[in-house]
Amino acid sequence: MTVVVVCAGGPRAELCSFSPYKEHSDVLFIGADRGALYLIEQGITPHAIVGDFDSLSQEEYELVMAHTNDRQRFQEEKDETDTDLALLKALTYTPLEIVLTGVTGGRLDHYEAAVRSIYRLQKKHPQVVLKIINHANMMQFLMPGTHIIEANEQYRYLSFFAHEEPIKDVTLRQVKYETTNEEISLGTSRFTSNEIIGNSGSISFTQGICLMIRSID
Repeated sequence: MTVVVVCAGGPRAELCSFSPYKEHSDVLFIGADRGALYLIEQGITPHAIVGDFDSLSQEEYELVMAHTNDRQRFQEEKDETDTDLALLKALTYTPLEIVLTGVTGGRLDHYEAAVRSIYRLQKKHPQVVLKIINHANMMQFLMPGTHIIEANEQYRYLSFFAHEEPIKDVTLRQVKYETTNEEISLGTSRFTSNEIIGNSGSISFTQGICLMIRSID
């Protein structure tokens, strides 16, 4: 399979649009706790659901359970979050890309935990593209090397941030503000709100981990 969409149980207003993914047969959907209910409400039958389901009423729980044969219920007292369990389930399908939604807005601790999980899994599985997407933003971690960034009218603005350590030898091409062998230091906002010129841009760097965020105007 190519893409696995994981829907967690954050605020509905923060969810990404599922329409682009519903159109393709090689996309799988996983619901994490209340995220499974969100998928069903969108007319999507989850391929799998995981979690402790403590956020669902008994009626909602029975509805969710009736919509998939692949379901895993865990005790509330566990080491992993429901989102972690869903991401681990997503990796079992050997995808090229995992999209996580339903983790922004609402509780900030849930958001921070999700970002840390994506970061950890991206380092462990560099062959998989992991993204967090909501209604207005898309974020992912980039490892050292050269990355081609396709233009996307939905996400006009492009920002880069250093994660954990400075990013060395940063070269940006085919963007409004180009750089050559510069550094993105921790705490700087200088590399915020760039824009791609043409069909694609690129970033290359030799050291560090880059958090890339693409945003709607």
